[in-house]
Amino acid sequence: MRKITTLLTTVTCAAVLAAGGAQAQDKTLESIGISVGLLGNPFFVATIKGIEDRAKEINPDVQVTSVSADYDLNKQASQIDNFIASGVDIIMLNAVDAAAIAPAVKRAKNAGIVVAAFDVSAPGADVTVMTDNVDAGRKACQYIVDNLEGGSGDVVIINGPQSSSIIDRVKGCQEVFSANPGINVLSDDQNGQASRDGGLDVMQGILTRYDHIDGVFAINDPTAVGAALAAKQLGRDEFIITGVDGAPVIEDELSKGDGSLIRASASQDPYVMAGEALKMGYDMFLGNTPDKDTVLLEPELITADNLDGYKGWTDPR
Repeated sequence: MRKITTLLTTVTCAAVLAAGGAQAQDKTLESIGISVGLLGNPFFVATIKGIEDRAKEINPDVQVTSVSADYDLNKQASQIDNFIASGVDIIMLNAVDAAAIAPAVKRAKNAGIVVAAFDVSAPGADVTVMTDNVDAGRKACQYIVDNLEGGSGDVVIINGPQSSSIIDRVKGCQEVFSANPGINVLSDDQNGQASRDGGLDVMQGILTRYDHIDGVFAINDPTAVGAALAAKQLGRDEFIITGVDGAPVIEDELSKGDGSLIRASASQDPYVMAGEALKMGYDMFLGNTPDKDTVLLEPELITADNLDGYKGWTDPR
């Protein structure tokens, strides 16, 4: 009798597991919430498009809601709470703070919502897809060192909001500058808000303070464009600028050669990156555990010399 009971129990458990698996595969992706750092940045517009396109491949009728946190932690936390209240299936998160967003992420996960981070990490997120930002910072700043006479000079880092990607880019840059004793860092803590206007404002102040600068690392391309605009307004052209993103606007700048102060950018592909994060988040939604919960994409340093071979951001049209 014991053998029969054991057999029945085993069969019953197997049936339950099979049913559970079938139910997981039958789950329908109905709604997604996206919160990005700043919708005014074309980079984030491309990430949203990447998520939308991948989501509609899964379910053409999926509802996608995208909002801009404007690099405001409290605003982003409220957005996550609104997504929880509306019962979305997946939250696609571009966290504006590397640590303080953790309670909001935890609330979402406690509500049974999958949280997929893209471009930056978010504490507690189920999956993450982003560029190797430390390497991006290293490559952009090594270019500065390599293009200064004798590898020496006075340099500036225009910092930004303290998301993980920006922290990592600055870390990579500082590693390079620290390894070269001829490099003198004049400033590395000014927040350019990861935007053109912010880069413009910060760079105006730096140029007013320092009579001579040899190199500038901007944490992203909009900041680099703002820094270049400040230099033009103040009639300064003695330095070179590098950034991160490989954005279309930087392709235009690099095509000018010596006609632009911006000389290099460590590239990303926002459309592909965010789309891949959505696919990984969807697998989690179905109950599948990925082999790796974090994927790092390798950046490529784009300059005037290799611009012709650069494919650029994936065009979703």
